[in-house]
Amino acid sequence: MLHHVVLIRFLPAATAEDIARISQQFAGLARQIPGILTLGGGPDVSPEGLQHGFTHGWLVQFVDAAARDAYLVHPAHQAFVSMLKPFVDDVLVSDFPAN
Repeated sequence: MLHHVVLIRFLPAATAEDIARISQQFAGLARQIPGILTLGGGPDVSPEGLQHGFTHGWLVQFVDAAARDAYLVHPAHQAFVSMLKPFVDDVLVSDFPAN
C-alpha cells in the first residue's frame, strides 16, 4: 500500500462553498479511479502551529505505486486538478509506503 498526502493552501478568495465543492469532488475520485483504497481529509485542526499556511489535507491510500501512477494521469484526476488550480496558492504532496 502507498500513502499519498496532499496539503493545500487556498487563496484568500476561495470561499467556504468553493472549498466544500472541491472537497466533494476530490472525494469522488475514489469512485472513479481504480486502485484507490481510501480517500479522506478536511480542514486542519492541529494545535501545533506548524501548518505553514496549509489549511486542508487529504490522505489517499493506493493499492501500490502503480495505482498511484495511473491516478496521476487519469482523466478524472486531471479534470479535478484543472478545476482546483484557480483556488490554490500552494500544494504540498508527499508519498510514502505503508509499513
